[in-house]
Amino acid sequence: MYWTVRLQRSLCAMAAVFLAGLVCVGIGLGTSPAASAEAESSEGIALPIVMYHGLLKEEKRQGQYVISPDLFESDLQYLTEHGYTTVVVQDLIDYVTSGVPLPEKPIMLTFDDGYYNNYLYAYPLLQKYQCKMVLSPIGRYADQDSTEKTLHANYSNATWTQLKEMIESGLVEVQNHTYDMHGDGKKTKRKGAKKVSGESVEQYAEALREDVQKMQDAMTKNTGFTPTAFVYPFGAVSKESLPILKEMGFQATLICESRINTITRDSACLYGLGRYLRPPKTDSAAFFTKTMKLVE
Repeated sequence: MYWTVRLQRSLCAMAAVFLAGLVCVGIGLGTSPAASAEAESSEGIALPIVMYHGLLKEEKRQGQYVISPDLFESDLQYLTEHGYTTVVVQDLIDYVTSGVPLPEKPIMLTFDDGYYNNYLYAYPLLQKYQCKMVLSPIGRYADQDSTEKTLHANYSNATWTQLKEMIESGLVEVQNHTYDMHGDGKKTKRKGAKKVSGESVEQYAEALREDVQKMQDAMTKNTGFTPTAFVYPFGAVSKESLPILKEMGFQATLICESRINTITRDSACLYGLGRYLRPPKTDSAAFFTKTMKLVE
């Protein structure tokens, strides 16, 4: 009896110490995750961005800026299976300006230039996997192909009607990629939206404002949506451009530098967002884990 009573007292004492320890370290289920989320918020949230251009089925047409629809679907499968959630620019703006939470593992998928094959192949896959993308068309070509009776996956661009349809789906956000500043700097004097050598700041500001505003107006007129981000063609950036774009109301810019972004509550973090170009010959697992170094 003595040993039984003594054992019971010992067990009670140990239980009391254990419970006190739980209270001291805050091991309750509501405490630890909150502390973790707070720490993550103070350090910033990692945001990888992938840059795509065209999707074509014929292997001979695939290259640096063109991958197969099957490979894009593989990317969507990989991201979905590994817990990533696709976000668009407005999600970032809402997080920075209004404190709207971002998902645990956010990633952004972007398509530059606005090819018809984005509508033909990428859009149905987004619907299938319920993923989102940011599409940045060139206004001049959207205007041009909106009058064509027949479109071809190899060379046509998405029409304004198609862009509007994708926007209204809630899966596609369309941003400004200039109206007609997409020269490569070889056949044209200007590369993308970059300042030309010998051009005054005033001349450059006038040229940039005129072209970018033309695209803003075309987007608003034809889709009912006004872009909030500017996507630099070729990633060609001039330091003089940012004050102009900010003055025009743009809340984010995207470039072509390969790096993971850190999103904080500081609005400055949304300018100069880096992106990884998606190569055609690398499988999804290798691209995301080795090239982008994402956590599985």
